[in-house]
Amino acid sequence: MSSSHRDALAVSEFRVSELIDRVGRITRGLQFVNGLSPAQWEALRFIARANRYSNTPTALAKFLGSTKGTISQTLISLEKKGYLQRLRDTRDRRGVRLELMPAGWRLLDQDPLLEIDKTVACLPAYEKEILIDGLNRMLRDVQRKIGGNEFGVCDDCSLFSAENSPGGNSVCGLTSEPMTHEESERICVNFQAAVKSA
Repeated sequence: MSSSHRDALAVSEFRVSELIDRVGRITRGLQFVNGLSPAQWEALRFIARANRYSNTPTALAKFLGSTKGTISQTLISLEKKGYLQRLRDTRDRRGVRLELMPAGWRLLDQDPLLEIDKTVACLPAYEKEILIDGLNRMLRDVQRKIGGNEFGVCDDCSLFSAENSPGGNSVCGLTSEPMTHEESERICVNFQAAVKSA
């Protein structure tokens, strides 16, 4: 590889990281609205999309790469504002489940990141697909390198069985429990990326 090609590649790679950083700064700035911080918006979004294995303070802390203490303060604030509630787990009385209140769902209708979604929606379909696929792969690769936690949805998980159970539901390969189609599209803390053939 010539030095000019190496230099061009280095500039290209730096440019991507710079662009991601700049977009990140913009999206962070957008989220200081409605009396919430970016971390509180992230918590609301996660709880809205988490499946039954993931709607917990521990899973939220892993997803955000934060400490349990920081997450506890975020949840206390959101609970005081009436956006979520903490419920005792019916299966494990020591566990806590997080559930959005109606006010939390209404607030998500005003999610400031919807502006980013609208911008992405204007891209041609093939560009959106490439962008989403590339960012997902990049995120997973970076998480693996730094020891971060992977999260994803059932369709992309190596543990997911799409074979229908007697009730017409799919099955989680880790717990052997049936899952509805709607739940299989939610974020899971037990996610393990499926190896896709070339």
